[in-house]
Amino acid sequence: MIVIVDYGVGNVAAIKNMLKKCGFESILSHRPSDLFQASKIILPGIGAFDACVTNLDQYGLRSVLNECVMVNKIPILGICVGMQLLASGSEEGNLEGLGWIEGYVKKFHFEDKNIRVPHMGWNTIHPQFNNPLFHNLDLRARFYFAHSYHFVCKSTENRGAFTKYGFEFSSSVIKNNIYGVQFHPEKSLKFGMNVLNNFANL
Repeated sequence: MIVIVDYGVGNVAAIKNMLKKCGFESILSHRPSDLFQASKIILPGIGAFDACVTNLDQYGLRSVLNECVMVNKIPILGICVGMQLLASGSEEGNLEGLGWIEGYVKKFHFEDKNIRVPHMGWNTIHPQFNNPLFHNLDLRARFYFAHSYHFVCKSTENRGAFTKYGFEFSSSVIKNNIYGVQFHPEKSLKFGMNVLNNFANL
């Protein structure tokens, strides 16, 4: 059973619909009993870092997710701010992230004022280390981004893919059973379906 964490942020219905198109049933839930029984967990996120952390903590999900992911080793996919929550923290706020992947979230800063922030729209990715999320990736694949902050991994071993926007930034992170994508697979048409399908089949 795939559980999409429903904690008041993120485009959860769109993710559920995309999974259904891929042939996978999922549920929207924040109940610990559902999360502990999950075969896979998807952690979405839209908006500000601290707002997402606050919602997680208000639902009492930090300790639950820690046990599910770090102890029980349930595969998890963080999407957009959900990926950023995997870091220790963010320049966008003051609250602590989940800290599962060593790194910090920083705002885009460009000397070239023609490069706009936020990074919004379609862009390509460059997978690293045979990241299973991008198995059989179409060479023409493009993904939809909408973000002003990016995950800076302490170790390049945790960079699952990079994207060029002013410079190379981590558009995916990976560590054992923990995966993250900065783009929105639920908005990325057949290319996003491929990513969700690969995650569901891990």
